[in-house]
Amino acid sequence: MTDDELLAQCDVDTFRSGGPGGQHVNRRESGVRLTHRPSGIVVVCREERSQHRNKATALKRLRDRIAARARRRTPRIPTKTPRRVKRKILVSKKRNAEKKKLRRPPGMND
Repeated sequence: MTDDELLAQCDVDTFRSGGPGGQHVNRRESGVRLTHRPSGIVVVCREERSQHRNKATALKRLRDRIAARARRRTPRIPTKTPRRVKRKILVSKKRNAEKKKLRRPPGMND
């Protein structure tokens, strides 16, 4: 996808970025905010004095974020517990119950 195609999918906002850079940064709208409409990703760049360089940097960051979202893994689907394992768990539970039953005071055993 070219820069122009990507920019067509974005809302571009400019703002005064402030900070170091002198009067040019404080008086001109050199900060750029790109909002990618299809995915909702928002990227801000305000490092340079030039709006064009900030827009190019913001486009690069937006591409990186879109690629990172595409690389996400699908969650693991757990497998069913085999019958043999379920049976083994029940046997060990029964064994522990018997053990605890023997620890009761006399006359409390069922």
